[in-house]
Amino acid sequence: MRKIPEVLTIEEQTQLINIFNTRYFYPVRNKTMIELFLYTGLRVSEMINLQWRDINLMTGQLKVVQGKGSKDRIIWIGEDILEKLHEWKEKQFNRFGKCELVFCSRSKNNLDPKDIRDMIKKYAIKSGINKNISCHTLRHTFATDLLRATKNIRLVQKALGHSDLSTTMIYTHIVDDEFEDALKNYRKMLK
Repeated sequence: MRKIPEVLTIEEQTQLINIFNTRYFYPVRNKTMIELFLYTGLRVSEMINLQWRDINLMTGQLKVVQGKGSKDRIIWIGEDILEKLHEWKEKQFNRFGKCELVFCSRSKNNLDPKDIRDMIKKYAIKSGINKNISCHTLRHTFATDLLRATKNIRLVQKALGHSDLSTTMIYTHIVDDEFEDALKNYRKMLK
């Protein structure tokens, strides 16, 4: 049996997002990246290769190019994260000029996945979250939140780019908690 993934609660997500000092350039980049992880469930490799041409800032369509298994997929993002991406693109342009990559290094190259993992751990500790948080934790959190909101495992499968539904089934652990609660208390609801 697979291990149930670690996920962040809504409160922990808020703690993590609010820890950044957005008066400075790189914390804005890092905060925007973490929010995009939480809104999309992208893998770290997909995040570091994400290009501006892959995001339609008007419609919210985001194309994941050459995801795991060299598969492309389309996902959609909401207005709140689109607004943050607009702001980030402007800051990035003011600092570096035109960039192909959504998140890049000082030399406008791809970020190192290890640096992203270290940054996430650093900010998680700084925000007082006592969990071992990684890029994949943010992916798990997205998947769990999406399943909780939609109750649609196939939608989660498609958003994550899983070819096999059994891979996505790990996220049903949250539904199991809600299922347990419903079974324990449904009689009370009938009265």
